[in-house]
Amino acid sequence: MAQPALGPAEAEAEAEAEAEAEAEAEGPCPTPPETSVHPVDEKLRPSRLVPATLQHIAAMYAGVVTPPLIIGQAVGLDQAGMTRLIAASLLIAGCATLLQTLGIGGFAGNRLPFVNAASSAGIAPMLAIAETTAPGHQLPAIYGAVLVAGVFCLAAGPFFGRLLRFFPPLVTGVVITLIGVTLMPVPVSWAQGGDKEAADFGAAKYLALAAFTLVVILLIQRFGRGFLKQVALLMGLLTGTLAAIPFGLADFSALKSAPVAALPTPFAFGAPEFRPAAILSLCIVMLVLMTESAAGMLALGEICDRRTDGRTLTRGLRTDGIATLLGPVFGGFPTSAFAQNVGVVSLTKVRSRYVVAAAGGALLVLGAFPVLGAVVSLVPMPVLGGAGIVLFGSIAVSGIRTLSEAGLDDSSNIVLVAVALGAGIVPLAAPGFYAGFPSWAQTVLGSGISAGALVAVLLNLFFHHLGTRSRPAVALKSS
Repeated sequence: MAQPALGPAEAEAEAEAEAEAEAEAEGPCPTPPETSVHPVDEKLRPSRLVPATLQHIAAMYAGVVTPPLIIGQAVGLDQAGMTRLIAASLLIAGCATLLQTLGIGGFAGNRLPFVNAASSAGIAPMLAIAETTAPGHQLPAIYGAVLVAGVFCLAAGPFFGRLLRFFPPLVTGVVITLIGVTLMPVPVSWAQGGDKEAADFGAAKYLALAAFTLVVILLIQRFGRGFLKQVALLMGLLTGTLAAIPFGLADFSALKSAPVAALPTPFAFGAPEFRPAAILSLCIVMLVLMTESAAGMLALGEICDRRTDGRTLTRGLRTDGIATLLGPVFGGFPTSAFAQNVGVVSLTKVRSRYVVAAAGGALLVLGAFPVLGAVVSLVPMPVLGGAGIVLFGSIAVSGIRTLSEAGLDDSSNIVLVAVALGAGIVPLAAPGFYAGFPSWAQTVLGSGISAGALVAVLLNLFFHHLGTRSRPAVALKSS
């Protein structure tokens, strides 16, 4: 006898029953995997967070305090002024790094493990501004130029992707190399005592202390392992300072006068002054800094397996602009990416942005306690000189590494690099070369970095863009 036909509901129920029976026969169904957190957004437990944070602080700290140390010495600040300048640099670096890693909606912050702080690329142009400005007006002129450079960065950031083709490795490599080369006289002067007017400038005791510091750094680099090797620069500074104490070469008076806790005072070094030549010089440098930041973001995107798109790039550059714009209000300088921390992420494989955010928070705390900045200013000049040779030399090496990717088998590229490097070294080899030029030209051309960057950009246009159908040089590499 035929069974009656099942209705739609009964047929569905029977099908579900058969499916359940088959599932029981095959065994328990595997639990669907939980949604995993991307390594960039991972929040580490303290046992992993603290060591990773310390590594980033160790990698960035010397670079953060270098610009205020050099500029402060150049404009003749006393110990109290140096303390304020260092504290401001730490504070701005902490704020910029927190903004970059945590972000504000879709407005600012690339939300990558990205460190932002005062860049050494601006040191030489700012020294040129100081040399061509009357005493008492040096920092105001520098800060006026930095403010405009910050506005320029904010305005150009959204369109910067279109400008990258004018800054291939040929150009950026020349500029980064010149940063290290043109700054080398600074640690050499430090190694001789720092004060060229002093009777004992260049004394054997200073040179011996600088050499001792350099040897300590080299020994740690040769025989150190892991974290110790990464903090070789800081260990050299610490060891050199301790060695200077018995010889009376370390001055601790700044610790007595420095306040324990205080926030930087707005415009403590005077109201900004706006000088066209100084502004032009730092706007050129800002273009280079934006290129460095863009390259750093692209590199981190690959390292962290999170693609850096146009919006991410714009938010990151906007953060650079905000930090550069607000920095002079409290005593900061042009802000950009710290390549050494990109290297830390690549080396340690710890890709969490919260690790770098913690490092930024630590810098913020250090900046809020000027007494900690005073500790840094205690390092004797010869000790800074020994360490500075390594620091600025490594910057030049970074530029050479970038140039190695720039296609130097092409004769046009060889000529471009040769002429640009020559233009950048002229102010170093012959400081009075532009003495007969107008003051605005002395400010722009008197800085090897500005002169070399300007020549490199113009020659890149001449060889690879104007009147040629050949494919332009690769715009930017993230390696």
